[in-house]
Amino acid sequence: MLKSMRKIQKKSLVKSGLVLSLMTFASRIMGLVREMTKAAFLGTSAYADAFGIAFMIPNLFRRLFAENSISVAFIPTFRGYIEEDDSPEKHAETQQFVSATLTLVSFLTACVTVLGILLARFIVPFFYNGDADASLIAETTLLTRIMFPYLFVISAAAFFQGILNGCGIFAPSGFTPVLFNVIVVVITYALTPAMANPTNLPHEALAARAMSFGVITGGCFQALFQWPFVKRTGWKTTLTGLKTAFTNPGTRRVCALIVPTIIGMAAYQLNDLVSTALAGNLGTGTVSSLQYSLRLQELILGIFAVSIGTVILPDLSALAKKQQWDEFNTMLAQAINIIALITVPVTFYSLVCGRDLISLVYKTKSFDDNSVRMTLNVFRFHIAGLFFIAVNRVISPAFYAQGNTKLPTTAGIISFGVNIALALALSFPMKGDGIALALSLASLVNTLFLFIFMKKMPGMDAATTARKMLLTILRMTAFSMIAACPTYFAHEIIIQKLHFSNRLLEYGIPVASCAVIFGLIGIVLLVIFKDEAAVAILAKLRRRAAK
Repeated sequence: MLKSMRKIQKKSLVKSGLVLSLMTFASRIMGLVREMTKAAFLGTSAYADAFGIAFMIPNLFRRLFAENSISVAFIPTFRGYIEEDDSPEKHAETQQFVSATLTLVSFLTACVTVLGILLARFIVPFFYNGDADASLIAETTLLTRIMFPYLFVISAAAFFQGILNGCGIFAPSGFTPVLFNVIVVVITYALTPAMANPTNLPHEALAARAMSFGVITGGCFQALFQWPFVKRTGWKTTLTGLKTAFTNPGTRRVCALIVPTIIGMAAYQLNDLVSTALAGNLGTGTVSSLQYSLRLQELILGIFAVSIGTVILPDLSALAKKQQWDEFNTMLAQAINIIALITVPVTFYSLVCGRDLISLVYKTKSFDDNSVRMTLNVFRFHIAGLFFIAVNRVISPAFYAQGNTKLPTTAGIISFGVNIALALALSFPMKGDGIALALSLASLVNTLFLFIFMKKMPGMDAATTARKMLLTILRMTAFSMIAACPTYFAHEIIIQKLHFSNRLLEYGIPVASCAVIFGLIGIVLLVIFKDEAAVAILAKLRRRAAK
């Protein structure tokens, strides 16, 4: 008799979406705490840049292969096996696929890890200009070698996540990013003062090493934490021979599914790679200031855009299969309107209170006034593209719902080309600001091409959706500008009248007070003009409250 854990029960979409949103929210918050820890110990020093470059290299391969392989290829294939798992023979075939995939993932990531460690001293210099200190390059190389095994352990963690998600279990793998960030923070605080320092390295260098050990430890725990839950599903995490792994029909299917999407994912990840390489040549603090700014932006994206895009995908897929195009377009337009309702006001509020927000989150110890200034400059250009980055993550699932990954991939490649061209043109006259502006403009181009390609999709009403989006943007921009004016003057009065020695009070009170003022004015305007997206959200909240 087959184990009951293999019988996947259908779960409520709302419940799954809620769990995902809560886990994502907690992960983003702890990710921000991790960046706050980095700011406290490293600031925008040369060693902060060194850590950022060293972590980015293995993390690039993680995003490119591990996440992409699991979400796009392994889970659909694994689910297909499970659906047919109605006999001992079929069960054995599924187990062979699981073992073959684990073997393939382990072998390939081990090879890349070894090569990365060996070639680190040749890779790292590309991220520095010719005037860089040789000792700094050597330290970055060391940090890269410490963290490169992270690719191997996080790939195992991603594989375990694929099994769990394929079995309809989301909470354990959703919690692991939170666990990772907690471990990095704890080890950084605990290990930095305890590290031996025979060569009198700066405090920032010791902290960077401690944080690197935190990364590899956190990755190990991400895999170890999920393993007991995988064991309970009944699937064995055993290895098989390499020949069997490469010739297994399931792994071949996985590889075939990966190839079309990996190009687009590579383009997206190369944006980070090239931007970081350019930033590394623009002076101390440029790399880290860009990363601090992006972390704030990702907090908003992670809570809203990613969750909305993930939750609407199953519904869009069902509507597309039934060819219910009116409901399909209505749901997509509503999701876009909700994104605009959130991101446009956040953009204007951030422009008013950006300095206080960055100071509240990061300013401590090594993160001084100059660090605040550098991060604020790039943050203003990053936040300008917030809506476009967010809406791209909502529109793309509309293509995936119809099984089309090529058109979003093409849009991503075009966006990549635009980003690189603009970054090259703007980085030297504008420094880090130019790299941030390039990303925002490239995101706008990505949005435009997604709408152009939408015309090629059956049933999708690109013109109507675009018209509704533009009207919503204009309306929310007008509302936000109205709310921003009194908020700006209130902000100036608050910072002039209130002075505290405590950082949380000095910057927290202006941030909170201005958020309340801005939010109340915005809500009043939405109510007066009966905004469609706001009315839809209130209706959903009322229905849930009535249940």
